[in-house]
Amino acid sequence: MIDRDTLVSYTDSLLDVHAFRDYAPNGLQVEGCSGIERIVAGVTASLELLEAAVARDAQLILVHHGYFWRGERATVTGTRRRRLQVLLRHDINLLAYHLPLDCHRVYGNNVQLARQLDIDITGEVEGEIPGLTLRGELPTPMSAEALSAHIAQRLGRTPLHLPGDRAPIRSIAWCTGAAQDHFEAAVAAGVDAYITGEVSESTTHMARETGVHFFAAGHHATERYGIRALAAHVADQFGLTAEYIDLDNPV
Repeated sequence: MIDRDTLVSYTDSLLDVHAFRDYAPNGLQVEGCSGIERIVAGVTASLELLEAAVARDAQLILVHHGYFWRGERATVTGTRRRRLQVLLRHDINLLAYHLPLDCHRVYGNNVQLARQLDIDITGEVEGEIPGLTLRGELPTPMSAEALSAHIAQRLGRTPLHLPGDRAPIRSIAWCTGAAQDHFEAAVAAGVDAYITGEVSESTTHMARETGVHFFAAGHHATERYGIRALAAHVADQFGLTAEYIDLDNPV
């Protein structure tokens, strides 16, 4: 067993949370019991994940998407009330990391997605947040069709492919989650293709007009790997038990 505050302090420092201006608080969002033995990890702190943690007698839930997002109504009603009620009733801690987890050089979503897809990281695409959009190369150039099949095989879902005209594909930029707005910066960086989780109506025109391929591989599907790697590391660091629970999401 480890003291909660020791674990939170370690993870906050590891992910350098104070370096980020984020859309939600990073770190401990809901305080529970002081002693931690079992961690349940998942992408989003949904009610289903909370109930799974209760069933496993976990003392801490570690997620990428937590609560208290900027612009949300500041009321404890509806789904928020039900979620908080479960956490408080069972004295479970909620620990969430958003941008700090996306950008981490070892356990981050972007680095972990590159490993999942066998992309060699060569640098990053210039942007407001360092490390948020990476660039790299495939070991062997692929056709767009072959890359789509590769993504589907590795992530377990077929991506939406908006065709460009660059063939074969070797250089790639990527940012997990809802980062379709980074496509223009990726185009400016001169890559052959861009991978993210979600897509917008305007993205189709950008791909057609620039010739750069766009792949929307799923917000959830692209962000499973960072939180799983982080949970495994924290558990190993403190001799705890950690279980990643994948609750599939088509988005």
